[in-house]
Amino acid sequence: MHPGEPVVIVGYGARTAIGLTAPASAAAARAGIAGFGEHPFMVDTAGNRMIVARAAYLSIDLTGQQRLAALAGPALAEAAAPLRSTGYREPVPVFIGLSADRPGRSSHLPRIVDRLRDEMTDCGLRVGHVRVLEAGHAAGTMAVQAAWETIRSGAVEFALAGGVDSYLEPETLEWLEANDQIHSAGPHNNPYGFIPGEAGGFVLLAAAAAANDRGLDITLEVPVVAFARETNLIKTDGICKGDGMTTLFRLLAGDPPVTRADHLVCDMNGEPYRADEFGFAVIRAGELFVDPLSFSTPADCWGDVGAASGPLFLVLADAAVRKGYSPGPTVVGFTSSESGERCGFIVRGDIQEGPH
Repeated sequence: MHPGEPVVIVGYGARTAIGLTAPASAAAARAGIAGFGEHPFMVDTAGNRMIVARAAYLSIDLTGQQRLAALAGPALAEAAAPLRSTGYREPVPVFIGLSADRPGRSSHLPRIVDRLRDEMTDCGLRVGHVRVLEAGHAAGTMAVQAAWETIRSGAVEFALAGGVDSYLEPETLEWLEANDQIHSAGPHNNPYGFIPGEAGGFVLLAAAAAANDRGLDITLEVPVVAFARETNLIKTDGICKGDGMTTLFRLLAGDPPVTRADHLVCDMNGEPYRADEFGFAVIRAGELFVDPLSFSTPADCWGDVGAASGPLFLVLADAAVRKGYSPGPTVVGFTSSESGERCGFIVRGDIQEGPH
């Protein structure tokens, strides 16, 4: 293992409201299929059923840690599957992003980690260090960054990174409505809210040499993952001018800029705060983009999936590059937490040769 070895992605896994697997979720998002419907029993203050993006293959009676484990476990197993047939026996670290503290959120860690360990054992893999990042929307991307940095350091050849989230707990939905964040129609019309969703997403990252030595299929290289912080937050009196996101975009582009993205996948979800922030940042750091209007907002299909967003964006980037419907080989993704974390990545399909 060599420090600085290029990092690539060799496995993807997803469980969303629009698909049981990564390929199914990506195909449904590409087709514009929306997995929205009425919640089985939650109603808003106007007496209307709340509209959510629910994983209908899970019983609504499955709640808390059990529901999150049911989303995360199969997604991790799908992402880890490429290592199954290689005979790899070294411990594989796992990095997982979860929501920040909020109403309706129980202690996430024990049951989820147990489920992930079970899934990896079933795949014939050994579990290494497990690190949990609880930071909301950006948490899954922060997990990818932590895995990326661990591989880049030369400490490991493979790492799993992902995120899981669900907004469907009754207390969480009530909290969102109290904050005017749920998209709704009728007497209490709120066209600027979002559709609460739920999902699990994981990717298997690898040092390029290790992936090539084991004959693993590679679509994307991950040259950059970056982190920044915004201080003018949503739900405060501060005016967000996109300072944190501008910093993030400039870190991704390089100084001087060396990378321009052909397409963007982001977690804009209908809230004006997010759209305004993105608009300010693009004006100030537009050098990152070939065309800043070439972007996808998958919350339009699978709802807002919180901490699962970043890893699922990598699933979409892989499909777009692999199937040729991305405008070019370079895709950027970013995620934004309400607590100020901003984390993003650049991936490219024109794989570069690295040191061996």
